[in-house]
Amino acid sequence: MSASEIIANIEKSLPKAKKCAEDISIEDCPEWFTKDYLESCLRSYYQDDCIKIVKLHAKPALGKGENYGGVLTRVKAEYKNSKGCLKKGGYIVKTSFEGDEFACKTMEPYDIFNREIDIYEEVLPKLKALLKEIGDEEQIFAETMTVDRQKSALVFEDLNERDFLMPDRLQGLDMDTTKIVLRKLAKMHACSAVLNEREPHCLEHFDKGMFNRHTEVYAPCFVGCFEACTRRVVELTPFYMELGKRVFDPLPSHLNVFAHGDLWTNNVLVKYDKKTKKPLDVIIIDFQYSAWTTPAVDLFYLMNSSLTEEMHLHKQDELIHHYYTHLRGTLEKLRYQGKIPTLHEFHQQLQEKSFYAMHSTCVVQPIQRNVINDDADFNALMQTNERAIRFKNTCYTNPYVHRMIRQLLPVYDQRGLLDKNQ
Repeated sequence: MSASEIIANIEKSLPKAKKCAEDISIEDCPEWFTKDYLESCLRSYYQDDCIKIVKLHAKPALGKGENYGGVLTRVKAEYKNSKGCLKKGGYIVKTSFEGDEFACKTMEPYDIFNREIDIYEEVLPKLKALLKEIGDEEQIFAETMTVDRQKSALVFEDLNERDFLMPDRLQGLDMDTTKIVLRKLAKMHACSAVLNEREPHCLEHFDKGMFNRHTEVYAPCFVGCFEACTRRVVELTPFYMELGKRVFDPLPSHLNVFAHGDLWTNNVLVKYDKKTKKPLDVIIIDFQYSAWTTPAVDLFYLMNSSLTEEMHLHKQDELIHHYYTHLRGTLEKLRYQGKIPTLHEFHQQLQEKSFYAMHSTCVVQPIQRNVINDDADFNALMQTNERAIRFKNTCYTNPYVHRMIRQLLPVYDQRGLLDKNQ
């Protein structure tokens, strides 16, 4: 072969090499996430061993301060199937804090990833089947493409591809969106009560919500934020975790359900009408902190952390009535044999758990509405060092948080929710 032929062959190969490098882009992802890994997931899901990825872009799905419950990776891929057709797909890969020793050790008592995998594999399909039993085909939650216990990973279809978007956590949810969320939440809760009745006690082992009787790993976060919120009620501080646990303790006299446990703005995806911008549909995601407990956990958490100011202050009774209507309707359609509380009785049950309303306003909301993200990560949330204290104090510099706490703290005080004996 002549020198000119060798050079020509080298030049011919250069564009191909460059194209290959441009087609595979994996940025700040778990080390094990590769083209081969996603290819294996797609082959298994579509039952097509000939699938070959030709283009792959992967990067973190959320910025700092947007998520504290794991690692989310957004993936866009193009692949060819056994028929030679070129397909495009978007996916979300959810994984544990595998590279963070502190986060892994801290969350070990919760076992959140195995629990969430159990929920997606075993619980949610049964809730979906119950709705189908009464002719209700409405999709409530995202469905998995791949469940990988070895890597503590879940792979989902990226619902952004179907025009579902994450609302702005700083703006809060409006009335129309919140009513869709509560309609779906009510159906989920009702189905869980029926499932636990038909398969006695099958959901009651899910007993590790944010507050629980097994661990207090969230104490640095909850108590630390509460201390940053106010120094006036120092007497309540030593009792704070116990009062939270009482909220989560299922009471035999109450209606108990399978609660989502972390229902806020960033865990709902909303599909909007492209012309009117009105919400059309909602999908609920992220079941790491689900627990068998009172529906008050989800209602108070959502309504006191994720709504617009007007709705937070003045529309909660209307929203509870909307939720209750769908809860009761679904329970009756499924012929639930337990006692369905009247609306008045339901309000009384919520009242007994209303410490969680104060907690969600004064502790949860400032974290979720934080706009200064320099220190916003899981470690700052869960530790007690100088950086962690600085982060918690920063959460309370938000003017919106100031305004809400100024208005609601006196109300909570009058209701006895700042007393140690409640």
